[in-house]
Amino acid sequence: MRAAPASPAERGTGHLPLNLRSRSLEPVTNALTARRPNALVKPRMRGWIHLWSLVVSVVAGAVLISLAAATVSTAAAVGTSVYVATVLGLFGVSALYHRKTWKTIGARTWMRRLDHSMIFLFIAGTYTPFAMVAMQPTTGAVVLAVVWGGALGGVVLKLAWPNAPRWVGVPVYIALGWVAIFVLPDLLHNAGVAALVLLLVGGLLYTAGAIFYASRWPDPWPKTFGYHEFFHAAVSLAALCHHVAIWLALYA
Repeated sequence: MRAAPASPAERGTGHLPLNLRSRSLEPVTNALTARRPNALVKPRMRGWIHLWSLVVSVVAGAVLISLAAATVSTAAAVGTSVYVATVLGLFGVSALYHRKTWKTIGARTWMRRLDHSMIFLFIAGTYTPFAMVAMQPTTGAVVLAVVWGGALGGVVLKLAWPNAPRWVGVPVYIALGWVAIFVLPDLLHNAGVAALVLLLVGGLLYTAGAIFYASRWPDPWPKTFGYHEFFHAAVSLAALCHHVAIWLALYA
């Protein structure tokens, strides 16, 4: 007698029936879930902080560039334009990456590459207006070369090694972010005390955020507001501090 034809669930699309293939993948799925129980479940707040920050940054950035061009100098307009472009890139890519559910590994990997790369460009972009308006020309040129060279190197790292351990990328973020300690006298003289204090506070917030991200702590409400949301909140608060510091530096 001829065997009854396999049902669609049994046929699947590969060499094994679908029900057998699913059972064969169960050990792998269980192992991944055991390592990171919440890996496939995003907290409800994931991405919202940076989406809101993007909306605010569009308005604040447009005002900053307009006033810099109209009342300060061409250099100020160029510097603030670079800064605003990297701010919008950071928050825009982050919001898209974290709010949307990417269904394929390839798409998730590329969005992770872009998300992590934008952090490097954002750091360099934040330095740009300070280097152009609050430092001596030679000092500013050196700072721009260092931070943009480091940022491009970081982008290459993230594009080539998107799944690098956090202990590889996080120290580079922190080191690049604290280049300012070598030019504190220039910043104090040309930008003023208030701007310098805001720069330092922002740097501490960025560092705290990097530690939250690297250590995955604190993670009090994994289904709603986890360690990654603390990281995003620290980045947004730090960006606010630096935005105000740029205003003060422009009109010091």
